[in-house]
Amino acid sequence: MNARIDPTLDNLHQSGMLRFITAGSVDDGKSTLIGRLLYDSKGIFADQLAAVSRSKHKRTVGDTIDLSLLTDGLEAEREQGITIDVAYRYFATPKRKFIIADTPGHEQYTRNMVTGASTADAVIILVDVSKVKLGDDGSVELLVQTKRHSTIAKLLQIEHVIVAVNKMDLVNYDQSVYDRIVGAYNEFAASLGLKDVTAIPLSALSGDNVVTSSANMAWYDGPTLIDLLEGLSVYDESHAAPFRFPVQLVARHNGHEANDFRGYMGRIESGKVARGDKLVVQPSGQQATVKDIVTFDGSLESASAGQSVTLLLNEYLDISRGDLLAGADQPATQLKQVVADVCWMSDEPLDVRRKYWIKHGTRQTGAKVTKVDSILDVNTQQRHAADGLKLNDIARIGLTVQQPLAADAYDDNRATGAFILIDEVTHQTVAAGMIRLKQA
Repeated sequence: MNARIDPTLDNLHQSGMLRFITAGSVDDGKSTLIGRLLYDSKGIFADQLAAVSRSKHKRTVGDTIDLSLLTDGLEAEREQGITIDVAYRYFATPKRKFIIADTPGHEQYTRNMVTGASTADAVIILVDVSKVKLGDDGSVELLVQTKRHSTIAKLLQIEHVIVAVNKMDLVNYDQSVYDRIVGAYNEFAASLGLKDVTAIPLSALSGDNVVTSSANMAWYDGPTLIDLLEGLSVYDESHAAPFRFPVQLVARHNGHEANDFRGYMGRIESGKVARGDKLVVQPSGQQATVKDIVTFDGSLESASAGQSVTLLLNEYLDISRGDLLAGADQPATQLKQVVADVCWMSDEPLDVRRKYWIKHGTRQTGAKVTKVDSILDVNTQQRHAADGLKLNDIARIGLTVQQPLAADAYDDNRATGAFILIDEVTHQTVAAGMIRLKQA
């Protein structure tokens, strides 16, 4: 969620890369699904297959490959058969490059799911047909984690939601079971306000509808999962948003140069900039003019979102790490009082008497939680009053910060609308937050 200089990822993004995550409850088949994607799309090496085949933690019979081990890399994960940490995998098809984040399903590790989801373009919500309660009266009861992860996907503004109804082989590929589950999910998604939702029936274990179409589900005439992922349109709204450039580092000459070189290094989080553009330094409010845009390969006339550059200005100003350069005509909002939605990520409950650090872009300053406005019930989507927060609570809170933050609403700009809270004593990340400039 923090700004970073990483030209490798910048280049991948420009070539049509898709970032997506898998989410769901424990043992819904997330790791197996990703393993099947990698295996069937030839996205793994022979030595990786050999290592998995020799693993002492295989949960398959005979020579059958345990595909979940391709992402569950920690010894504790393999012993317990669950995903604990976020596992990132890179693969490509002739049509697209992908970065996959396999996130944990257990409620205890919801915080890891939030981490993986913070940069995702799409989310695959896995629903295990064997766990969904189907009543004789036509009722359908989705798992709490399905609702929790869908809620987080909405809060984090993930553009595409794919509902993968998994383990269809356990219900003999029954279309009526699939239709009932999808109907229930669509009803819940509508209450959340999720718009781009696509459902697909599959079996990750046997490969039905993952990379190849399933003869067992002739009633389904939609795309396979890989076809769906290859065809998703990812419109990067950051290119059209106002210019935002969190300063990461101030570069000076080596002391032996006659010219007084002073450049401001960072990654353009949104918008574009060109030589001669008028900027404002926030939070100081000083005005500046772009003199040059420097990269490793030389100077540029202009640059846009996703590029890591060094900006040179005509004026000599007091600018340091943590400041934000923004377009003079569309500056960010400066906040001393912050209203935000947060996911509490610490085992220790919130203590409003304690001080925290807030990390927003490249700026870090002191912060204090002034109030807990409400906690969101993921089952009913209703908010209720609370006087504290515990692990995995999703709540709206009020913060007071020592130094003003130059920020945007998260809905408008994910980069400058996101932050984390850090415990001042333990230095542990305790919450991930999304700034709301208007009360919802």
